[in-house]
Amino acid sequence: MSHRRGHSIMRDTLRKAAAAAVATAALAAGTVVTGASTATAATGETTATCQTSGLRAELTATDPDQIGMSHRGKLLRLTNTSDRTCALRGYPGLELEDAGHRPLGADTRWGSTYFVQDPGKQTLFLQPGRSAEADLVWAVADGTRDLRASYLEITPPASADHLTIPFEERVTNGVLSVTALAYRISVP
Repeated sequence: MSHRRGHSIMRDTLRKAAAAAVATAALAAGTVVTGASTATAATGETTATCQTSGLRAELTATDPDQIGMSHRGKLLRLTNTSDRTCALRGYPGLELEDAGHRPLGADTRWGSTYFVQDPGKQTLFLQPGRSAEADLVWAVADGTRDLRASYLEITPPASADHLTIPFEERVTNGVLSVTALAYRISVP
């Protein structure tokens, strides 16, 4: 092996080791490395943060239904549609849109919802075709600022881009409650 090739291999090895060390330290501290867009699995492999272009968002009904005391809820599911494993950690960003796709100014609250205890932040490694879920709940009582939405913007954790899905709902005071993402959300 030539000196030049050996130097290049050593530099690449050091660069990968440094990136893995930063990602591992950040995960141990409870964060995903968003600047580098990576997370480290238990195997030590670096996994890219899920990109909006590789995710599909949908709302699904639960069994039992989440309806009660002027509240409604559905599961928000993000599915990895890419051909690589990717990582998600934390809470999705949410915004309501009108029929013209103009933001309505939702008030998103992260944590437990009316129906489900928050599972807390955890790094989820989604293989192609696998999903992560969060519980999404809103009130439907009369309020001082009811918003009539046509669409819901969903911004995955550590992303600046969002997905938009249909959401024909009236939301009391524009308040949306959402749990952290988990592999599975159980509704009691």
